[in-house]
Amino acid sequence: MNSLKQFLSLCVFLLITQIFVCQEISPIKNFTTEDYKAQNQNWGIAQSKDNLIYVANNAGLLEYNGEHWQLYSHFPNPALRSVQIKEDIIYTGSFMDFGFWKKNNKGLLEYTSIVEKFQIKLKEGEEFWEVNFYQNWILFQSKTRIYFVNIVSKEIKIIDSENIISDLFVLNDKIFFQKKNVGLFTLENGEEKLLSDALFFKENKIINCFYERKELVFLSEENGFVTLKENGVKQIQSDLDTNNFSIFTAIQLSDKSFAIGTISNGIIFMNSKKEITSVINQKNGLSNNTALSLFQDNANNVWVGSDNGINFINISSAFKIFEDDDGSLGTIYTSLFFENVLYLGTNQGLFYKNENKKYTLIKGTEGQVWFLKEIDGNIFCGHDKGTFIIKNKNIVNALTDAVGTWSIKKVPNKSSLLIQGNYQGVSILKKQNGIWQFKNKISGFNFSSRFFEFYDDKLYVNHETKGFYELSINEDYNKILNKKQIEVPREGYGSNVFSFGNNLFYSSSSGIFKKQTNGNFVRDTLFTNILKNTKNLSTIKKLPFKNNVLYSFSNNNIIFITSNTISLNPQIKKVPVSGSIRNNVLGFENLTPINEDVYLIGTSHGYLLFDDSVEQTNENVSISFQSVVVNKIDDLKINLVLNEKAVLENKQNNIQFTFSISKYNKIIKNEYRYQLEGLSQNWSSWSENSTQLFENLPYGDYKFNVRGKYGNIVTDVESFYFSIQRPYYLSNLFVIFYLLCISFIILLINIYYKRRYKRRNSLLLEKAKKELELKELESTQKIMKLNNEKLRNDIESKNRELATSTMSIIKKNDFLNTIKTELIEGGQRNITKVVKIIDDNLNNTDDWKMFQEAFNNADKKFLDKIKAKHPELTPNDLRLCAYLRLNLSSKEIAPLLNISPRSVEVKRYRLRKKMNLDHNANLTNYILEI
Repeated sequence: MNSLKQFLSLCVFLLITQIFVCQEISPIKNFTTEDYKAQNQNWGIAQSKDNLIYVANNAGLLEYNGEHWQLYSHFPNPALRSVQIKEDIIYTGSFMDFGFWKKNNKGLLEYTSIVEKFQIKLKEGEEFWEVNFYQNWILFQSKTRIYFVNIVSKEIKIIDSENIISDLFVLNDKIFFQKKNVGLFTLENGEEKLLSDALFFKENKIINCFYERKELVFLSEENGFVTLKENGVKQIQSDLDTNNFSIFTAIQLSDKSFAIGTISNGIIFMNSKKEITSVINQKNGLSNNTALSLFQDNANNVWVGSDNGINFINISSAFKIFEDDDGSLGTIYTSLFFENVLYLGTNQGLFYKNENKKYTLIKGTEGQVWFLKEIDGNIFCGHDKGTFIIKNKNIVNALTDAVGTWSIKKVPNKSSLLIQGNYQGVSILKKQNGIWQFKNKISGFNFSSRFFEFYDDKLYVNHETKGFYELSINEDYNKILNKKQIEVPREGYGSNVFSFGNNLFYSSSSGIFKKQTNGNFVRDTLFTNILKNTKNLSTIKKLPFKNNVLYSFSNNNIIFITSNTISLNPQIKKVPVSGSIRNNVLGFENLTPINEDVYLIGTSHGYLLFDDSVEQTNENVSISFQSVVVNKIDDLKINLVLNEKAVLENKQNNIQFTFSISKYNKIIKNEYRYQLEGLSQNWSSWSENSTQLFENLPYGDYKFNVRGKYGNIVTDVESFYFSIQRPYYLSNLFVIFYLLCISFIILLINIYYKRRYKRRNSLLLEKAKKELELKELESTQKIMKLNNEKLRNDIESKNRELATSTMSIIKKNDFLNTIKTELIEGGQRNITKVVKIIDDNLNNTDDWKMFQEAFNNADKKFLDKIKAKHPELTPNDLRLCAYLRLNLSSKEIAPLLNISPRSVEVKRYRLRKKMNLDHNANLTNYILEI
């Protein structure tokens, strides 16, 4: 009988495993020991009012703020076994100790041991595996004791047991605990009371208890759910009954479903009917199959403390993820949900999955699948080899006349014709006798036609590199009548043509352009306005099965564009999702409706399911500082008080801010930007970096501003004020000293410059005086020069007068001598009287006086100088000297002295002797040099 039961259990387990082989699961994020820098095992998880996550780890208490892990340890017993939070106090149990942690004003946790504070005597080797709360009491449970601690009244109560206490539960203001081999107990009036000694409670370890319809429900380690009735224990039927799961921990979720952690089978999720809905284990996302602790946070997500790491299961997310871990599917390019069957078109072929079965390749579709569409009950598969028509999960027709089918659409007003875009143009399919057949290729256009649209009886085809064309086709749809290339911006990527409302649009990364009545395409202002803040927009495409709905992808959003029901104007809806999670193939992003609210997004390693009906709460999202740390260069770091302005020493100019949004979402990445007023007025770009370090800041007042973005919700600005003091040499005292020094220096400089100015003025005056004297001297010299010049001119004039006078006398005397000679020779009558008159004229001293006066005017000091030099000279000698100074010859001098030239020579000879001149000396030169 037991063998049969084990066999049935194994079959059911294998069936459950098969059910979830291809399951889509909630996003999971794993934290390893490398992430949180502590030990493997994590025994308890709790969340504070400010949404921080705390984990009891073998190395201490872990704190997670959404961005960073921080480990707090107390010695000598750092290993924690349990954690619970009440208000803002974190209570933990460890080996031979229990106590509480509280944050100080610097954002750091400080530990207080209750055992030491109340001097509680523990049993040797006690470990505290459970912390709970009852009214004003905190309960700490070890294997043989329960300690009741009232922090307010400082009372201590202890329940001691000889038997092992399996676990402790507080439910609806009642306390329950189990003693091994004894039964289930409760407390009444502070005393323990046996609630049930049924065999079930003696032999089975109770994992958790719950209230359902006012009845107590217990979950055991290996025998599922039971309820306690007045007449005994009653088994509750569940999917656990036929499985050999060994359960270690379990919690009831907010929707009354259950999350059950096992020893070796991961996490089992059950609905309120006790039916297994999913199994998450190491194969599909968990870091380890042993779950030591479970916790549901404020956003209804589940945290798992495992035997090797911490796992976050994002069950509140609107997304489910299917990971193609073994690569059997490949990259998904298109999908279709038809007749309760999900089809996936990938680079490896067309796959299908019936409900609860694996994906299976449809034979003959191996290769690249581009497109899936249901038309008239048939699935058209656009393939690298052509077009396949699928029915009942098999190929019923292969149309390979035109290779590389990108897309297929109905021909307007031609129910029996389909047009398909291929690698080398467009072609027509025709339905004959209920079977679709290849009819013809439309000649005259040979470009690859991935995107095309009918509008106003014309076909518009776009090619990303070759251009955008308007084609007129004949009635038989076999020939292009007219091909016109439309002028549109060619730069950019992701170009497409689509209709929206009653208009035709062309889009690319350079913008969206609308067709005008004149045939031109101009930039559309409505689309431009709604998409102006969207970066890196992918190709805008029509959403299958949805009228007037477009979709696209941006960096971290899925973009839905719908039309206003009245005006048909475009409206935008953004669904945040990280690009790294989405992981689409660039240019081949795809999104397909599975039903009214669920969409499938193909990725390079599986797909995402997005449930639009899941309410996305627009709760208040806030950002907070986790720590502000400063340090001097090569010195210890110091944490600052978070809610006060900090005044830092001048050398404490290296400051690091850590901030976070305490929201936990695998799909959405938190982003941050900051500004440091006092250094710059500019905000940084959005980044996932949640720390910012500033080094070597100058002194001054600063205000650090930071804001966060959770999806598309932007938080308010959080600010921290601080100032860096001036260096000591710029302190007020030193500034006063500097001012005094500067004043003294200015005074010295003033004195120096006054003296210098005075000395310079004196020098300048002296120089000016000298220059004036020099100028006066120069003027005097000029005047003297002018006077000398005048004198020379006067002398020359006098000399000319003297020469003229001398020559006149000479001529007169010559004339008189001539007359005298003639008279002597002419006879003696009356001659004597005439001669006497002439002699009197010749010897007349008036001529000499007149000459002497003229000579003195010309050369005033000559006669005085020569008289002084040679006092023995007679007046006749002086007269001869005067004539010689006039440089007159002996012949010219003779008439003046009324003697013969020979007598003049004699006189000259005698004059030389009187002057004692050397024989070789020239008399005339000597007289001229005096």
